Amino acid sequence: MSRKLTHFDADGAAHMVDVSAKPATLRRAVAAAHVAMQPETLALLRAGGAAKGDVLGVARLAGIMAAKKTADLIPLCHPLPLSKVALDLRPAEDPPRVDITATVSTTGPTGVEMEALTAVSVAALTVYDMLKAVDRGMAVEHLRLTFKEGGASGRYEAG
Repeated sequence: MSRKLTHFDADGAAHMVDVSAKPATLRRAVAAAHVAMQPETLALLRAGGAAKGDVLGVARLAGIMAAKKTADLIPLCHPLPLSKVALDLRPAEDPPRVDITATVSTTGPTGVEMEALTAVSVAALTVYDMLKAVDRGMAVEHLRLTFKEGGASGRYEAG
């Protein structure tokens, strides 16, 4: 694990990392989270009874859109041409929740970890938004990077 924070210069000022000398390589990242909810909320979601419509479909699109806007949201992220953004949203019973996974890839000079994390975050917030009328106690939990490959730091898999 590197002990150097790359987003600060020698004087401690925040800056965008210069990636101009890095080679463009295939890079992929996977992030995950889940939205915990009441059993009744999950039943409503499964039955398609949410007043705002197709919760999982809208959240999937929101996550894809968010991944593409990551550089606009996170100040020091590089804008990247994304090759793939895929979101998987699956209701689960015990405990009641929606599991969300985002897979993002690019061929570029820097990784897509932040894009994957942003996609999952916004998808989870969209699930919350669309179901909050019936369950304000939902919680977005366990947001994390689960996998990344490519670049100088190599491969990472969450334990």
